[in-house]
Amino acid sequence: MDTLLTIVHVIVCLFLVGIVLLQHGKGADIGASFGGSSQSLFGTEGPLPLLNKITTASAIIFMLTSVTLAYTSSRTGSTSVMTNVTVSQPAQVQEAQPLVKDDAAKDAPAENKPGSETGAEKTTK
Repeated sequence: MDTLLTIVHVIVCLFLVGIVLLQHGKGADIGASFGGSSQSLFGTEGPLPLLNKITTASAIIFMLTSVTLAYTSSRTGSTSVMTNVTVSQPAQVQEAQPLVKDDAAKDAPAENKPGSETGAEKTTK
């Protein structure tokens, strides 16, 4: 429905622009007084009443489609495009392993262990 209404709106918009461009300006009658051709095809008044009626009708259609499109775009829908999406659980974060294992710390020489006396300290005591 919205797509059809948008297509009608664009077509009426282009038609309205074209019909307005076809109309004569207010100063167009001055050229006829200097030997211009008479407009006997549309009568003495020319095409103005016909073009005015077409312009009015297309302007009314344009306004109606504009208001209808504004109304339909402002409505909040009750459905969502995300209803069928499954949520996956994030992977469990593993606990960080120490860089030096406890067995390696026990096997290290006494000099490198904190709180132990080094060889130089043993000799001075």
